[in-house]
Amino acid sequence: MKTVEIKELPVADLVEKIAAQKEELGKMKLNHAVSPLENPGKIKQSRRDIARMMTILQQKNAK
Repeated sequence: MKTVEIKELPVADLVEKIAAQKEELGKMKLNHAVSPLENPGKIKQSRRDIARMMTILQQKNAK
């Protein structure tokens, strides 16, 4: 998800997306531990997306 798209989201939607992304990341990690994923780079991308969303959420809350 791009930064521009994230900035346009309202705070409530952003919180929901963060929770959903964290849950998906946990599932991907578990699946990768059992049997390797086809694209393990998705784990890295998911972590970065979560960090990006959390950063923007903190910026919005600070205003």
